[in-house]
Amino acid sequence: MKKLIAFVLFALISISTQAQEIKWMSFNEAITAQKKNKKPIFMDVYTVWCGPCKILDKQTFSNPEIAKYINENYNPVKFNAEGNEEIKFNKLTYKNPGYQETRKNSRNAMHEFISFLKIQGYPSMVIIDSKGKVHKTIMGFRTADELKSEL
Repeated sequence: MKKLIAFVLFALISISTQAQEIKWMSFNEAITAQKKNKKPIFMDVYTVWCGPCKILDKQTFSNPEIAKYINENYNPVKFNAEGNEEIKFNKLTYKNPGYQETRKNSRNAMHEFISFLKIQGYPSMVIIDSKGKVHKTIMGFRTADELKSEL
């Protein structure tokens, strides 16, 4: 009986301490959410071939404190800079006319929205305020502590 109680307690503690994850959404979903909650958008701009982007996911965005902070204070977006998502922003539509489906898992054409954001490298994190202005761009890998101090 004691073993059963210990197991149940351990299971409950494990569940409650599981890492919180960032609730990523598309850019268009974030724009819709922003109209309701007025939170700024936090956009992780990445590419599928970018090594530091993958490390950012594994080491920084998986940090429970960072995940909680971003979820509570932003509409979080994960945006593939070479993807095929159509973006509607400030009465304009941005696409990736050079996108090739056969290259979706490697280098591809750059999305038009990346030029608008003036992204110069990956990973980049962009904060867009509730009025649609780019408030801040953070370029390059950041540890959880470094990112938290910049947010």
